Amino acid sequence: MNEDTIRLVTIGRILRRRWRLLAVLAVVGALFGYGTSVLVFPPRYTASAPVLLPGVWEERELLTQVDIATSLTVVDRTADALHWSDVSRSELRDHVSAKAGDGNIITISGTADTPERAQQLADGVAQQFVQFAAEVAGSGTDASVVTRTEALRKQVAETNRRISDLAKAADPGQTVESVQSRTALENLRTSLEAAMKKLQEADPSTSKSGMVVMGQAARPTGEAPPTRTQLIVGGALVFFLLAVLGHLVAARMNRRLRTEPQIAAALGSTPLGAVDVPGEWPAHGTEGGGRRGARIRRLLGADTRWDVPALQKSGDEAGRRLRYRRVCARLQEQLPAPRRLLLVVPDGDKIARRAAGQLLAEARNDPQLRVVEVSVDRPIVPDRGTENGAVVVLSANTWTAEELAGIAEACADGRHEVVGVVVAGPVQAGPTRSAADPPDDATLTFAVPGRATGGRA
Repeated sequence: MNEDTIRLVTIGRILRRRWRLLAVLAVVGALFGYGTSVLVFPPRYTASAPVLLPGVWEERELLTQVDIATSLTVVDRTADALHWSDVSRSELRDHVSAKAGDGNIITISGTADTPERAQQLADGVAQQFVQFAAEVAGSGTDASVVTRTEALRKQVAETNRRISDLAKAADPGQTVESVQSRTALENLRTSLEAAMKKLQEADPSTSKSGMVVMGQAARPTGEAPPTRTQLIVGGALVFFLLAVLGHLVAARMNRRLRTEPQIAAALGSTPLGAVDVPGEWPAHGTEGGGRRGARIRRLLGADTRWDVPALQKSGDEAGRRLRYRRVCARLQEQLPAPRRLLLVVPDGDKIARRAAGQLLAEARNDPQLRVVEVSVDRPIVPDRGTENGAVVVLSANTWTAEELAGIAEACADGRHEVVGVVVAGPVQAGPTRSAADPPDDATLTFAVPGRATGGRA
């Protein structure tokens, strides 16, 4: 699998063969998310209060007001008004935010551990912000400007009084001249009042200091993100995806050899054929841990390997025995008599051990076989006696090239030539007997490996 592109069928195989383990890890992730929601991200609630800024404001001025709303001065005033002893001023500032929206509206938000506190915090910051802005606008007005404005108001009032006096002193008759005079005086009064109104609107102390809180903050009905539900679901999903990713990474890093040519090349020999062993793929490296560990692996579905193909259906017993006889016949063709061979089986390879036993039974002393189990970690092969060589029997997708190279070196140290490799694989058991089962004394004819042959043994 380390040379294959990861496909959906690989993920489907993981889900199908490791669903119990993935489900347990998802539950663990959900518990981790719950613990995070309790210890790291306790439930929080957010309330918002809108503040209207009348007049004409530029964007940079609105951003300045946003900074003022969350400033330390406004937050400190809010803290003094709320009297929360369990929350410090720095923590309170972290729980306050503001943003400018359309229509010169600044939305002030407060976050707390309860809906009531969140509402109180948002309302308190909004009120303190409006008061502070009014104080800044009042104190920032130039005294000379105020004096000139007041003088102008008095002058306008005096002008209105004189206009009134002129209107009363005018001819009360209904002549055209008198009517025109009174009309001109009233138009002058109207123009003067309009100019005064525009002057008041243009005054910065009156246009930008009248901020209004548009209403009490609504009490929140739900938690602010990340909510406890989001953390639980997110934890389960993250652990599930990490488990799947871990399986894929392990599969990509798997260096165990799978094909006969790869295995034969690692041992420096030639393949003699592939044989079938009825049974299941054993779990690689799961013999340790005792009964408790084996029980846990069985409950989690980790006692069988997932990165191997599904077992193929085998033929009858006669077909399986025929494969073993073909291996024996090839050895008979390659080696002169007497043919005495050492069957080298990696220790822990149960499939290879069963295949070696079946091969020993089918050989019937021609060739004469002796089975030896060799530790893969520190392989040691008995010294050569009367043997003509060694035959390595192992299962595919179980051992790496380095491990097989160690077995080959051990055979060379014992002066055994590796004359062939037999690859065993598990299959689904078929019928135990068939009418096509050849008799024991049947003559078998095989092609020598390397020549043109019609198929694979």
